[in-house]
Amino acid sequence: MNRLAALALVLAACGPPSSARTVSVRMRGSPPDATVTIDDRIVGRLDVVAARGVAVPPGKHRVSVERDGFFPWDKIVEATNAPLVLDVVLERVPD
Repeated sequence: MNRLAALALVLAACGPPSSARTVSVRMRGSPPDATVTIDDRIVGRLDVVAARGVAVPPGKHRVSVERDGFFPWDKIVEATNAPLVLDVVLERVPD
């Protein structure tokens, strides 16, 4: 057996490469300095998540956006095959 055939046999025995599938979550909205939390983990500011997105595994996730002086935004979303885009506009708490 030549080297190439031996390598192919070894790679076949290892199985397919294990790559964890993820779904991109992006957000747009305001205020840009609001804090974004996914599944109780802070992932960054709203403007950063809008620009870069966040990778999450497929399934249901709780997304929260908060900032002092505004009502919080909270939603359960389902991440499937397509990228998920969420529009978030926090409403100011009246004086």
